[in-house]
Amino acid sequence: QLQLVESGGGLVQAGGSLRLSCAASGRTFSAYFMGWFRQAPGLEREFVAAISGNTGSTNYQDSVKGRFTISRDNAKATVDLQMNSLRPGDTAVYYCAGRRDFDWTIPPTTGYNYWGQGTQVTVSS
Repeated sequence: QLQLVESGGGLVQAGGSLRLSCAASGRTFSAYFMGWFRQAPGLEREFVAAISGNTGSTNYQDSVKGRFTISRDNAKATVDLQMNSLRPGDTAVYYCAGRRDFDWTIPPTTGYNYWGQGTQVTVSS
């Protein structure tokens, strides 16, 4: 199993920045493909970004490209999401997610088996 705990959320003004962190425990962290998702009030949970276990290959939702950066530190078993130029539309609960990184054919937006409890990000205008 893989246990995930998010932190770093908060309230910021539009144009500001936040850095979210996800701490993982339970198994060999480098064996997991990790992602960030978010869910705004009244909307379904949506994919934000993902990063592969060892190669560090990344994927992003179009709306966050150039603004958000996902990274990982396998030695520390953490995954971060640096969020810059935040917009009110980025307001949501952000979730850290993981899956075993065995099959490269699985799209980065799906297949996650492990989830954190989420951290609130609120962007005011």
